Amino acid sequence: MHDLVIRGGTVVDGLGGEPLEADVAIDGERIVEVGSGVARGAEEIDATGLIVTPGFIDLHTHYDAQAIWDPVLAPSAWHGVTSLVIGNCGVGFAPVRPEARSWLIEIMENVEEIPRNVLEAGLQWDWESFPDYMNALAGRRHTIDIAAQVPHIALRAYVMGERAVRNEKASADDIAAMNALIEEAIRAGAIGFACSHTVAHTLSDGSLVPGSQGDRDELLALAEGVRRAGGGMVQFLGDFPNWDVDLDFMVEMSRRSNAPVHFTMTDQDGQAKLAAIEAAEAKGARLVGHLAPRAIGNIVQWRATRHPFMHRPSIKAIAHLPWPEQLARLKDPAFRAQVLSESNGAAEEGRPDYAKVVLRGFDQMYEMGALPDYEPDSRIDSVAARAAAVGQEPQAYAYDVMMRNDGTGMMYMTIANYRAGDFSELRALIEHPGTVVSLSDAGAHCTRIVDASLTTFMLAHWARDRARGETMPLAAVVRRCSHDNATAYGLRDRGVVAPGYLADLNVIDIDRLELPAPYMSFDFPAGGRRLLQKANGYVATIKRGRTTFREGEHTGEFPGTLIRGGRDIEIPQMAS
Repeated sequence: MHDLVIRGGTVVDGLGGEPLEADVAIDGERIVEVGSGVARGAEEIDATGLIVTPGFIDLHTHYDAQAIWDPVLAPSAWHGVTSLVIGNCGVGFAPVRPEARSWLIEIMENVEEIPRNVLEAGLQWDWESFPDYMNALAGRRHTIDIAAQVPHIALRAYVMGERAVRNEKASADDIAAMNALIEEAIRAGAIGFACSHTVAHTLSDGSLVPGSQGDRDELLALAEGVRRAGGGMVQFLGDFPNWDVDLDFMVEMSRRSNAPVHFTMTDQDGQAKLAAIEAAEAKGARLVGHLAPRAIGNIVQWRATRHPFMHRPSIKAIAHLPWPEQLARLKDPAFRAQVLSESNGAAEEGRPDYAKVVLRGFDQMYEMGALPDYEPDSRIDSVAARAAAVGQEPQAYAYDVMMRNDGTGMMYMTIANYRAGDFSELRALIEHPGTVVSLSDAGAHCTRIVDASLTTFMLAHWARDRARGETMPLAAVVRRCSHDNATAYGLRDRGVVAPGYLADLNVIDIDRLELPAPYMSFDFPAGGRRLLQKANGYVATIKRGRTTFREGEHTGEFPGTLIRGGRDIEIPQMAS
């Protein structure tokens, strides 16, 4: 008798093969049989009329702090994710000396918008070195497996102390010390090294985060530490103002590390980046583009971090009030008129165009209904278009949208990945073998995005519902969420429904799979707020052979573990 059998489902194996009706038998943590008429299980799940997929892998999250206090790891766990990677963008909380804890919190608050009071309440700091941090993660319960990258900014602060805070240049001794720590971390199981070279990471005073414009020679030297440690990944966040220069840098970083360099990309110059990925191999390098499968943007509402009226004097004057009092003022017609008569004034000066969109980009904002449309038509669906249709000013229309449902109305604002006004340019990028579907930023920017739902979106929108263009085959969509992400990071023991692989699985009613509208929750430590989004249609999620979720509800099981790089990743021996 098997421990668990998923009976009679349509298996979508993660490799892109044709879906096949079959039973899946599990003993312990592994799949042992996929076929018809398998023996009974001590536990059985009837999957008749349902699909059975591998568990999904999210390569770009910021659960570095949340994983310390939250064993469930929602909302990712609600969307079929069974493995995830932290430490992205060069920010994190290890290694750390006690005197640098507050500074790392400041960095994370400003870069990833996780409030200081939440971090101070939730972090327990039972670590100093990066191996200590991994042990702290390994000693806690989770529903999901976690792989960790060494973040450059924390590493720099650990070695250089106040000189890192002052953004001084690293000496040869500093670089040698950082390299030794990278090697120590990777040998202890870190999955790679993460760094950045971006002007997007700033502190509250507008200055650049120290280390986020790190000397390129320093980053290249640190890439060599990855090679000496025996392998791993390099994750790089760049602005790419000069693509040819940045391309040469990433190629050299891949060569020095003898590892793939994973970089973030959008539909901006997407075809040129695909060509560069293809050409890099001829130069002895490997580049992998990380791409979100829908527009990158913000959710806009009164209690979100950003909205069109956030800098107006009347709104700022009531920001300190408890929400019920703010709501009462917002409902007052005279107050509404006063807000609409004001401007954002100097708050718009010097801001990049993408930031100004939040304040007055009504042609890029869309009402969010009970089941949001993530591929809207700006010609008829935008706030600007709908306001014009009823003879109203766009800002007034936006105010009223935000006042719906007792002040909880939301708008979806597109910033990137939507240059064509639909996903026509995005599809070719998603399907390219040199890219992976990623960039959920789960755990970060908690009051203006909730992209942990990207896996559900992939299945519901790209494989079934897309109306403004062709859909993708279900098998291809599942492969992008599972096998392709697993192999991109060397996680060779998961992402496939076949004997020998980890029993990380989803049982999904694809016909009723849907993404309801996000909502604001106040369940973070210290009562901190965050946007959450659930999913309908996940009948069960299985992690390492144990059922963690049934119909979206946690079962009380915590089989997730820390993934220790290549050390603990057993290549399936039973797989054909």
